[in-house]
Amino acid sequence: MGDIRRFSSLRERLDHVFLAEKLHNARSYKRIAGYFRSSIFELVGEEIEHIPDVRIICNSELDPNDIMVSKAAREAALKERWNQMPVETEALMHREQYKKLYELLLSGRVHIKVVPKNTVFVHGKAGLITLANGQRTCFLGSVNDSRAAFSKNHEILWEDQSAEGCDWVEQEFDALWKLGHDLPDAIITEVKRISERVEVSFADLKPEEIPAAAMIESPIYRGGEQLQPWQRSFVTSFLQHRNVFGKIRLLLADEVGLGKTLSMATAALVAALLGDGPVLVLCPATLTLQWQTEINDWLGIPSAVWVSNAKHWLTPDGRPVPSRGAEDIAHAPYQIAIVSTGLIVHDSEEAGILRNLRFGTLILDEAHKARVRGGLKQEQEPNNLLAFMREVVKNSKHVLLGTATPIQTDVRELWDLVALLNQGAEFVMGRDYVSSWRDWEKTVPLVTGEEVVSDEMTAWNLLRAPLPARETPMMDQSAARLVRMIRTDLGIPDSKFFTDAAPESLALMTRKMDLQSILGTDFFHRNNPFIRHVVIRRREALENAGLLDKIAVSVHPIPDARPGTYTGAVFQGIGLMTNHPFELAYQAAESFVSELSKRTKGAQLLRSIFLQRICSSFESGKLTVTRMLKKQLNEHDDDDIQKVERSVLETLTEAEISYLHIILEELSRSEAVDPKLRAVKWFLQHFQSEGKSWNEWGCIVFSQYYDTVNWVALELAKLFPEQIVAVYAGAGKSGLYRGDQFVSINRDSIKKMVKEREVSLVVATDAACEGLNLQTLGTLINIDLPWNPARLEQRLGRIKRFGQARKSVDMLNLTYHATRDEDVYAKISERMKERYDIFGGLPDCIEDDWIDNIEGFVKLADTHLHMRKQVANIFETTWGSTIKSEDDRWEECARVLSQKDINAVMSKPWGKRGW
Repeated sequence: MGDIRRFSSLRERLDHVFLAEKLHNARSYKRIAGYFRSSIFELVGEEIEHIPDVRIICNSELDPNDIMVSKAAREAALKERWNQMPVETEALMHREQYKKLYELLLSGRVHIKVVPKNTVFVHGKAGLITLANGQRTCFLGSVNDSRAAFSKNHEILWEDQSAEGCDWVEQEFDALWKLGHDLPDAIITEVKRISERVEVSFADLKPEEIPAAAMIESPIYRGGEQLQPWQRSFVTSFLQHRNVFGKIRLLLADEVGLGKTLSMATAALVAALLGDGPVLVLCPATLTLQWQTEINDWLGIPSAVWVSNAKHWLTPDGRPVPSRGAEDIAHAPYQIAIVSTGLIVHDSEEAGILRNLRFGTLILDEAHKARVRGGLKQEQEPNNLLAFMREVVKNSKHVLLGTATPIQTDVRELWDLVALLNQGAEFVMGRDYVSSWRDWEKTVPLVTGEEVVSDEMTAWNLLRAPLPARETPMMDQSAARLVRMIRTDLGIPDSKFFTDAAPESLALMTRKMDLQSILGTDFFHRNNPFIRHVVIRRREALENAGLLDKIAVSVHPIPDARPGTYTGAVFQGIGLMTNHPFELAYQAAESFVSELSKRTKGAQLLRSIFLQRICSSFESGKLTVTRMLKKQLNEHDDDDIQKVERSVLETLTEAEISYLHIILEELSRSEAVDPKLRAVKWFLQHFQSEGKSWNEWGCIVFSQYYDTVNWVALELAKLFPEQIVAVYAGAGKSGLYRGDQFVSINRDSIKKMVKEREVSLVVATDAACEGLNLQTLGTLINIDLPWNPARLEQRLGRIKRFGQARKSVDMLNLTYHATRDEDVYAKISERMKERYDIFGGLPDCIEDDWIDNIEGFVKLADTHLHMRKQVANIFETTWGSTIKSEDDRWEECARVLSQKDINAVMSKPWGKRGW
């Protein structure tokens, strides 16, 4: 026992009598520590600065599943835990310690590994020191992880200098070391940043420095995540356009699931912080609260949503702002205000008020809804939304249009959207009545590269309106030189974007060497207004560039699956076999909509909605019909649908009522057992993917309708009585089931529980399609299918995303056999999805047109396919080149704007005229 020495902090200071003595001039130090943050932070003690080899293993609180995914995902998880301390006080109180820590971590002498929780929880504390003379000593005991613990806490420590004791500790250390993962670079970067952190004012920053300074300590970055390279690239492009033109006109057409909302919201935040004026976001009613949630959750700033039926603003915490009525839409309580496009579509009083306001930034989400009337028809009259936008764009400094499907059924629709950007900004497409680019039929072949310009005058007309500025983004070298020479020869300042001069006015060398050299080439394929103002990035291209992980999707049911593949569900092709009560109910439903179409103008919209509800679930069908018989509106419907529904319910005929009674009677029979529920239960319990059931992988079950969601969640809670089943739905509808008990909680809590893997089974409405990251779940079930594959892509994007542990996720799509739902899925979702994958999905305007003549729609839409694909290819090539993962590394920014200053700006209400 002579090798054992005992120490107690009651008798002596352990940092003096033990640490200082033993670590002085030591050759190596191996330490089994505790929580990684405190363990690492206390490395700054002078005792280890000159030790050549220091190795520390500590806890990380990482979930083992986080370890399975990419290095970037592990870094995000650890950085979130590191950032749990308030960075402002950390930088103020411990700046010198952070500097020393960074120097230690950078020196190469200190190597740190972390182990995930559940693999092993490192609680026992021990260390092995190789002394200057080569001898070894080890220690263990109740010592805490930090140097401060040695000097301040009551600690008991035993030192063992025996070879046997040292070998024992080293074996323990080596075993843990093998389980560990290297401390990520993100932590080292953050340590350096905090050591240099300084708060600055807006006046101290250049415009291009604002994004990083504003975002680095926003919730998304504090949570360990960040804007992706293509999102940062968009904000950079936004500022480049602001610098060159003084105003911004961009159409963001990134594929579904690439985060357009966050890209546009960040750009709007930057513009507001630069003093460019208030922000108006126009989006469908179903997306208003999602916009508000993402702005609050990711950017940490307030915004207000206009509640159309109540005529008041709603704050992020759900508090209504007192209002005098429609007139107060002009007095938003924050800089960012979100308004439903339904108000514009119905030409409401509020729409008239908004027309007369001025805005710093105007954002139109789902911009493809602003189009000429007629869907598949060729009418030229703009719908109410397009007509409104043509007016209000002129009163806006910056305009951002967002849509994953800028071309719906005709490539000319892209020209219409870019022409919309041109309002009040002739640098986009050129002066009205002069610009050749306004003639879409003549210029489409130039943009697609199918034709070239061979005569000088045609080329000159394309160049002179709009005449790009010298520093216009997205011009290649030949265009930049030509523009520079034209402006120099004719003395045209960069503030003018048109010339009425003839090409003969140019210097001879410019005309011969520059202008005429572009004739017969693909110059206008590479340089045109669409390249400059339409931003498109596709998932596949980002995957090929290494910016996104490739994740495959296994879709079920497989139509030609071998017998016995799905023993717990009976499929006929891709549809579930039903039963006689449902067949009779569905026949009555088709008869109901047939009767409806004879008498009401709005039958088309209500017809598709009604059939989708019947095909969602037996429960949804029963509740829908029950409400209709009581003449009650569905509270979850959009304003557009409620308006049509109200007029129909008030005038139901006897024949229509009789069909509704038949539906209710048949679906209420005891033998009316829903095969969808049986299939969901079987797939969760018994279907194996890579050796695990779907419930073990974690699953989200989607439905368009809350009736179905709540019913399925309750049934699954009965099936798994010890498991938490989350309901993620609209405001006030979210909560948790355990057995037959239900508690209401907010959606943020559900997000956190899913992220922390406390919840692995979620049943959700399409409210979860945006802003909810479910990469901890490995499977998805669509209990019903929206009649638009773009929406399916949004659902799939919840699990097919950064941080997903599986290389291939599973998706089950459920339809009833011999229904219109199955017909739409078979003919559209599968066959046409590949054709329209150019812009992320099918055009949503077909929802009004495809029911009666699906094959006719296919034929008509195919006439535009070749042109559409070629238009997309050039955008992908050019904008893809602007994205580099190492550019705009906001995570390194040490000159920051305080959240207080940011919120002071963003919390200002609108002025009397908006701006």
